[in-house]
Amino acid sequence: MNSKYDAILRNCLIADGGGGALYYADIGIRGGRIAKTGRVDGNALQEIDALGNIVCPGFIDIHSHSDFYPFLNPFFGSKISQGVTTEINGNC
Repeated sequence: MNSKYDAILRNCLIADGGGGALYYADIGIRGGRIAKTGRVDGNALQEIDALGNIVCPGFIDIHSHSDFYPFLNPFFGSKISQGVTTEINGNC
């Protein structure tokens, strides 16, 4: 099977971070990057029905107190599960 995308997320409710209203669309992913949003035609190695879920950019925690957390849990499960993808430490 020659797939156009690595993955397609279907029926996503998207909060794009621009401050506008949420909207429904598909997301096509290729090479670890978003290749297309909107109506995504074609096939993929994996298709995920995201109906009922919100898709949004990762959140940045600009004042974290997690300086030693990587030594306790290097996978940052509690942060990732909340959508935090970037942390800035050492502000205090």
